[in-house]
Amino acid sequence: MNIDIYCDETLTDLFTSKKSEKRYMLLGGVWINRDIKEKIKQDIKSLRKKYNCWGEIKWVNVSPSKKEFYLKLIELFFNYGEDIRFRCIVIDSQKIIWSYHEEDKELGFYKFYYHLIHKWIGEYNNYKIFLDAKKNKKINRVAMLEQVLQNRFRYDDLLIKQVQALPSKEVVLIQLADLFLGSISAKLNNIPLTNSAKIDFIKQIEQRLGKKIAPTYANENKFNIFKITLQGQL
Repeated sequence: MNIDIYCDETLTDLFTSKKSEKRYMLLGGVWINRDIKEKIKQDIKSLRKKYNCWGEIKWVNVSPSKKEFYLKLIELFFNYGEDIRFRCIVIDSQKIIWSYHEEDKELGFYKFYYHLIHKWIGEYNNYKIFLDAKKNKKINRVAMLEQVLQNRFRYDDLLIKQVQALPSKEVVLIQLADLFLGSISAKLNNIPLTNSAKIDFIKQIEQRLGKKIAPTYANENKFNIFKITLQGQL
């Protein structure tokens, strides 16, 4: 199977901020069967037309005036079954031991990305991975992540074909990852919500899941939330 992974992150400032009411940083991505990717993108475009919602799809943009559009995105995601899946890792910023990452927070960030991706690489598939573009102190971080992943799986019957950074403003499936990460972060970090549309968005996800948003078991395939145990680090 050909699979594309569209990744984003939330609350990355927790890597550097010593004073924050928030605790958990998340990295996550949308895993999608490449054969139906264009159809899903067209379906999202159709929803944009129907609800006249053309701005960037982001958690911060969920509002009462756009609520029906965002609720329909949840319906779309779940109706596609396992052809499109969401997975994320939850990192407790208070438990990171930076000596395991050479005291390099940027290195640690990409090591966590490696952990997100390699845990859910399946046999006999090939993958293209797209990250939200960000400024790095070392310009080869994405290329190194690609190399490490390719080396990790070089003897398996699969292929990491590409790891590329793209601007999220131009990639609707990275935006979808942002949307889910924001909702999960709000729950896990106990962020007070006064926006009724965001409250309804979270309720709708939980209704489709049949449970509250919370860390899941490893075998949860559709909407996986993995809370990393940092003892021993990565």
